[in-house]
Amino acid sequence: MNIVCLDLEGVLIPEVWVEFAKATGISELSATTRDIADYDVLMQQRIGILRQHQLTIDRIQSVIAELSPLPGANDFLNELREYAQVIILSDTFYEFAQPFMRQLGFPTLLCHRLTVDHHNMITGYQFRQEDPKRKAVLALQSLNYRIAAAGDSYNDITMLEQADIGVLFNAPSYIKEEYPHLKSVADYDVLNGVLKDGLLSE
Repeated sequence: MNIVCLDLEGVLIPEVWVEFAKATGISELSATTRDIADYDVLMQQRIGILRQHQLTIDRIQSVIAELSPLPGANDFLNELREYAQVIILSDTFYEFAQPFMRQLGFPTLLCHRLTVDHHNMITGYQFRQEDPKRKAVLALQSLNYRIAAAGDSYNDITMLEQADIGVLFNAPSYIKEEYPHLKSVADYDVLNGVLKDGLLSE
């Protein structure tokens, strides 16, 4: 009874805010959870910049509509599904993720929701719960599932440490150095091998 829990941005799809920063030329929007560990601080910074430049959710969604999953992501997911269920645990928002879910074959996604005013300006977000990735893994373990997990950012660390097998994937060098006890890989084939070996060795 195996489940693989994956982060979304940076693991299966491009970093949405990085791509939006490129599209708008606003470099401050390129900050992610790789850079700022406190998610609320990061989101308040983003919302403030959007307000300053009068950028609506429609503008972000128009950029997302032009994006695709990372090369090899679909093949990787299909390989995982041969020996485990797959759940995406992300700190993105359903309003951003839906086009990617269609392209990825609609895996189960647990994430958050945005709040938007009548001008389509993002005003805030509804967090599913505190430390949501770790708590999701913990809940699945309570159902007697063995969990393997992979992510690339600060907000993935508690998930990776809670999982039976936790792997950093394409993480920045400074995160790898801060968490040397976590195995780190940078290739889908290698990641698949580590997750499969870890889950099927028991």
